[in-house]
Amino acid sequence: MQKHSTPLLSPAVGTQRELVSFHFAPGPAHSGSPASDRKIYIQASLHADETPAMLTAVLLKRRLLELEARGALAAEIVLVPVANPVGLGQHVMGQFVGRFDLASGRNFNRHFLQFPTLAERAKDLLGVDAIRNRDIIRDLLGEELARQKPLTEFESLQLALFRHSFDADLVIDLHCSLEAVMHVYTTEAAWPSIEPLARYLGAEASLLATNSGAQAFDEAHSLIWWNLRQQMPADRPVPDGTLAVTVECRGQRDVSYGIAQQDADAIVDYLVSRGAIRAEPKALPPLRAPATPLAGSEQFYAPLSGIVVHRARIGDTIRAGDALFDIVDPLTDETTTIRSNTDGVFYMRRAIRFATAGAPLGRVTGTRAVRTGVLLGA
Repeated sequence: MQKHSTPLLSPAVGTQRELVSFHFAPGPAHSGSPASDRKIYIQASLHADETPAMLTAVLLKRRLLELEARGALAAEIVLVPVANPVGLGQHVMGQFVGRFDLASGRNFNRHFLQFPTLAERAKDLLGVDAIRNRDIIRDLLGEELARQKPLTEFESLQLALFRHSFDADLVIDLHCSLEAVMHVYTTEAAWPSIEPLARYLGAEASLLATNSGAQAFDEAHSLIWWNLRQQMPADRPVPDGTLAVTVECRGQRDVSYGIAQQDADAIVDYLVSRGAIRAEPKALPPLRAPATPLAGSEQFYAPLSGIVVHRARIGDTIRAGDALFDIVDPLTDETTTIRSNTDGVFYMRRAIRFATAGAPLGRVTGTRAVRTGVLLGA
C-alpha cells in the first residue's frame, strides 16, 4: 500500500489541508483467475459528518491490507477514507457542519465537474473498438482535468477527488443519511452490475436515476459516458467506462464496529464477485427489495411548524394512507397527520423533532415515477 497526500488550495495565509488516499496494488496474476476491473475507487464521507461511512472505510482498509499482503488483489484499489477534510474542520458553536461549505454555502456533493467540450474533441478520435475508445476518452478526460485551475479550496477538493477517480472502472461513494436503512443510488444502466452489491449490503431500498439533476459525485462519473453515448454514432461505440454507486450506510448515529465491519465485508464480497479480489465468491443473498425509480420516491415536508411525532419506523413497509408523521402545534394543541400517498419502503427521515414550515421530513420509495426536475435535495 502507498499513502498519497494531495495538498488543497490554501484558503488563507497560514492554513493548508490535504486529501489523503491509500493505493493498493494488484498481486501477480494466477492461472485461471477471473478477469477483473482494472481500477476500483472507494471514498467515504464526502459529507464530512457522515461518520458511519468513515468507520466502514477504516475497517475496509484493514481488510485490503491483509488481501494485498496475500497477493489476493486483482485490481488497483484506491481508498479515500476522509473525502472531505474541509468539512471536517467546520464546527459552529459545537455543531458539526459537514454537508455544506461554510465559505460558499455549496453542498460538497453537488455540481461536480462537467466536460462540455469532450464530445467535440472525441468524435474524430473514436473508432469501432469500444475498449480502445474507452482509453481514448480517459486520456481526454485526463487532459481536461490537468487544465483545470481551481479558484477556491472547495474547487480544489472536488478536482482532487475527480483526478483520483475519473479513470476507475468502478466508483463506490460511501455516505449515510440522518436516520435511514441501508440503501443505494445508481443508474438504470448500471443496476444489473450493482445489484449484487445491494444484495451483499442488505440494502432495503435501491433508487435508480440516469440523471437526478444534482451532478453528485457518482452521477458525474456515469453521466460522462452516458452523454457521450447519446452523441456518438453507432459505429463509434462508447462503453460503460465507469460504474458508479452511492451507498448510504444507514443513519448518522449508526456508528459501531459490528455494523461497519459488516458493510466492509460486504464490499469485499462484491469485489470478489467482480474478480477484483481473488477468492471464492460467496452466494448472493436475496434482494431485500426491488429497485425503484428515484423519481418515484415520495418526499414529505412539514406543512406547518410544530413538534414532529414519528408514526412509522425506518424500514417499515408503507401502504398508501399510512400515517408517517404528526405535527403538533404546542400553542393550539392541533395535530396535523401526514400520510403516505404511495406504497413502498420508509427508507430515510430527518433527525429533527421540531419542524419549521416546509422542512423536509422523510421519503418513501415508489414504483411509479411521479417527480421531475432535480430529484435530490440540497
